[in-house]
Amino acid sequence: MDYSSYPRNDVLCIDMRSFYASVEAVKRGLDPMTVQLAVVGDVNRPGSIVLAASPALKKKHGISNVSRFFELPADPDIVIAPAHMADYLEVSTEITKLINQYVPKEAIHQYSVDEVWVTVNGLERLFGNRRQVAEAIRQDIQENFGITCAIGIGDNKFLAKVVMDLHAKKYGIAECTYEGVAEKLWPFQVQEIWGIGRRMERNLNRMGIVTLGQLAKFPMKSLTKRFGIIGEQLYWHSWGIDLSPVYGNFTKTEQKGFGHGISLLRDYSGDEVAICILDLCEEACRRARRAGKAGKTIHLGISYAKESGGGFSRSRSVTLPTNITMDVYDVCMQLFHEFYDGISNIRHVYVTLGNLFENGETQLDLFNNRPQKKDIGYVMDAIRDKYGSTAILRASSYTDAGITIERSSKIGGHQA
Repeated sequence: MDYSSYPRNDVLCIDMRSFYASVEAVKRGLDPMTVQLAVVGDVNRPGSIVLAASPALKKKHGISNVSRFFELPADPDIVIAPAHMADYLEVSTEITKLINQYVPKEAIHQYSVDEVWVTVNGLERLFGNRRQVAEAIRQDIQENFGITCAIGIGDNKFLAKVVMDLHAKKYGIAECTYEGVAEKLWPFQVQEIWGIGRRMERNLNRMGIVTLGQLAKFPMKSLTKRFGIIGEQLYWHSWGIDLSPVYGNFTKTEQKGFGHGISLLRDYSGDEVAICILDLCEEACRRARRAGKAGKTIHLGISYAKESGGGFSRSRSVTLPTNITMDVYDVCMQLFHEFYDGISNIRHVYVTLGNLFENGETQLDLFNNRPQKKDIGYVMDAIRDKYGSTAILRASSYTDAGITIERSSKIGGHQA
């Protein structure tokens, strides 16, 4: 492969080691790398998931981020920490501010709460070469937050991310240029490569492709014929080529819909779930109003409890774009009564408002006072923005089937 025509940048991929567990360990004055600590979503539920396990806990007991609370061994040395999502977001923000002292905001691409890409082109005179910059950032994070991180260095985002996953998590800092792809990446099996999931792994294995090196030697035309544009991307990635932008406003994305869903903590009957659907419609419409959008397509997804299995996912379009809660709720209930089997308990509910338009002037309706309905929504939004998300609620939200009050104390589905 002739790499002379492809851009070379100095890109770092920084991953905080066992981030949630590290934050909880530091809060308690413990060493994140030696303490056995598990962060649990809800310590009052034995089936709650372990959101993070410290490296020592993973090594000694094999606990992973998909383990359950009840699976933790009866080891007195294990520290159980309830999740505090607000703390993790705050520390993540502060780490990003620290990185901003090295590079401008447009050179920072936040990938997740504990992982970030940083483009460090042109910093040689200030901090040295890209490895020296990585070592300086790593040391700064350790000294300021007590958290250990792994850093991958590459000529583009893909190389930085993959070398971080495959090598830096073992050695702290690892680097891979275009010329190092064959040595450092090709020997690994495809399932270990970022962007290749289990289904793609099975498909590639059926074609006789087990390692990244075998993928690189496979004809691109055959991959494209089999997988379309994804096949072409897999081919170029196997050679370490990635043309993703390394500068820009990475936080700005085009909103295609406003959805809200929940995994219920208990089985809901068909009668109870109407209250849950109303709360979800309220939240989806509130977000649409805040963005100045209205939608014409309303989607309702329902999953039944395990003993029943199944569910349904249906959508319906309306004539006029709307962000009025009761309009969306009425359509959702039409879908529910039409497709619900009438007997199964319900465990998952999802509502989405899509096919978006700008929220322009309201079209008059001889039979409904649409401007008044919209005004009520905006007034309720203003009260919540000023006094809190639970300052004004519908009466149904205070019943046992309501979900808004409980969700208001959580971030990302976990306790704030």
